[in-house]
Amino acid sequence: MRGLLDGAGAAGGIDFRDCEYFVGTSAGSIVASFLAAGREPDSGAEARAAQKWAAAAGNGAGDAAGVPVGAAAAAGGADAEGSPSGPLAAVARLGLTAAAPFAPLALSVGAPGGAVARAAALAAVPRPKRSLPGLARLVKEAGATFDGRLRIVAVDRRNGRRVVFGAPGSPPATVAQAVLASCSIPWVFAPVKIDGREYVDGGVWSPTNLDATPAGRGTEVLCLNPTAAYRPLSRVSNAAALTESLALKARGARVTTVRPDADAAEVMGANLMDRSRVDDALGAGYAQGRALGD
Repeated sequence: MRGLLDGAGAAGGIDFRDCEYFVGTSAGSIVASFLAAGREPDSGAEARAAQKWAAAAGNGAGDAAGVPVGAAAAAGGADAEGSPSGPLAAVARLGLTAAAPFAPLALSVGAPGGAVARAAALAAVPRPKRSLPGLARLVKEAGATFDGRLRIVAVDRRNGRRVVFGAPGSPPATVAQAVLASCSIPWVFAPVKIDGREYVDGGVWSPTNLDATPAGRGTEVLCLNPTAAYRPLSRVSNAAALTESLALKARGARVTTVRPDADAAEVMGANLMDRSRVDDALGAGYAQGRALGD
């Protein structure tokens, strides 16, 4: 996500920090919080200069589809004529198209029965002890606050319901607490306790949580789905993304969803926790972003 935003921003003259809203789930919560804090999505000089990705720059420019955990959404406004304005107007000019397979309209990730099922499943999952103190420090140092623009999605472990930190009426939390909760994969990391309640990864509720975006008529929504190419999750993720994008479109919003192109998917590999692939993923993301921007 960071590489793609850096590449698209450089090619299209877009400053993604200027978006009206940022919504993040799991890894996407990190990207969202840094953008909200005014940090550039810098992929690093090595990634930007990597010649081995030059051949990929012309591939997959229109490769967009719905998908999974670790999504980040950004929303921009519209001008008086109802046309997109600001950075997301530039995104719209990139020529992206949203594509997703057919999904049953009856799918409802927010149904009460679904929350009960999630709560039961979460109760049955072993409680790991591993935490992410380093991530907490990074987010805190970035300086983001819940100033009305930022939304971080997590799930209440006890009742299985979604909580959107930063949204009106949400429980009080720091951005660092919310990001840690959103990134706490239940079977990998310990739940994060905030004000006496335990929270886990927002992807447990929905891979994308697109419908949590404060979008209205004329809003342009850009959703990045880095695990779209991860086949064990892609079918469910595509269905959820399509359903949620339809909900936003019903409000009058325009939605663009981007997944890794073939080259980026290849270098990301099957193990999305493999840090040895970070530099290559940044480079591939930057190349894809440049291709979209061009």
